[in-house]
Amino acid sequence: MLIKSKKVWLSGQFLPLIVEITNDKITAIYDYDDEKEVDYDFGSNRVLPGFIDIHTHGAYGFDTNDANEDGLRRWAKNVSEEGVTAFLPTTITQTEETLLKAVSNVAKVHNDGYEGSEILGIHFEGPYLDVEKRGAQPLDCLQKPDVEQFKKFQEASNNLIKVITIASDLDPDYKLTKYLASEGIKVSMGHSSANYKETALAFANGAISQTHVFNGMTGFHHRDPGQVGYAFFSNDSFGEVIADGIHSTPESLNLFFQTKGRDKAIVISDSINAKGLGSGTYEFGGENVIVHDDGRATREDGRLAGSTANIINSLRVLIEDALVPVNYAINACTKNPADLLGLSDSKGRIKVGYDADITVISDDYKVIKTFGKGKIIYEQ
Repeated sequence: MLIKSKKVWLSGQFLPLIVEITNDKITAIYDYDDEKEVDYDFGSNRVLPGFIDIHTHGAYGFDTNDANEDGLRRWAKNVSEEGVTAFLPTTITQTEETLLKAVSNVAKVHNDGYEGSEILGIHFEGPYLDVEKRGAQPLDCLQKPDVEQFKKFQEASNNLIKVITIASDLDPDYKLTKYLASEGIKVSMGHSSANYKETALAFANGAISQTHVFNGMTGFHHRDPGQVGYAFFSNDSFGEVIADGIHSTPESLNLFFQTKGRDKAIVISDSINAKGLGSGTYEFGGENVIVHDDGRATREDGRLAGSTANIINSLRVLIEDALVPVNYAINACTKNPADLLGLSDSKGRIKVGYDADITVISDDYKVIKTFGKGKIIYEQ
């Protein structure tokens, strides 16, 4: 299959090119003017690497903790409509029994097969989080970091847990943090009350990323920059950000990207089961969540509880509202999450030998077509 566009994203810029796809890989890239008969000519629409959402709890009435096979399959099939070609179903803190069922369900669907966007693994958020910075995480289910307990979760997941959010400052001697790092599991500092120095020590002991920067962490202060200050200062660590314009203002997003640079910021949706269903009251993490007309999701006491964001709209917010450089914004949805996951040799780029994960969007940020490993998994 050959696809053609005047705007193919290659090496941080748009170029007029023809992309050849054979089976599930990109096998050649040709000059736009080569006389080849193409299957799809996208004109001036933008051809991007597929979006990768590494932190998303659910959508379309399902969340990861539901442990429902049909719900997860429906999610994987439909999330491609926002240009997502791969994602990590993400847990929320609940009982050990609930979490074991949740990760087992992801493992079963992953093993048995499904359609749509690729399930790359699991993001395990909680239960090893801070009480004060727990956000919408259920208080009575929070636990102290425990290596032996985590091993049970990982065994139940068939080793699919790829990322974990943990308050590493509460981890005695960083025992769990160091174990996770030794196993190749990406440790993301989050829902934590750590100060700047404690954050730096967590990274020295194995953390490599920060979960939804600005949210669920200590803010910036000129005498202790806190975790937000660490995100600004450390340009060799990754940092997630929810770019819906609700969790952080466009001005805050601009500042984050100015300090973080083009290669370490990662856009996440942090979406919950209510995404795609409209306003109303839903259950998430064992508690009620209210989705307002503007898309804001809150607990009954007003605390933000995940989001109803999608990645294509987040890209629009970054470029059009936050005035983030285009290459920074695109990288944050594509290359950077692939790099965090250790997939820099197969995903996140339009390049020969890489998976044929491609999203085609219009100038007004509508997804026209999504290719997952060379197959059309969504078309307008």
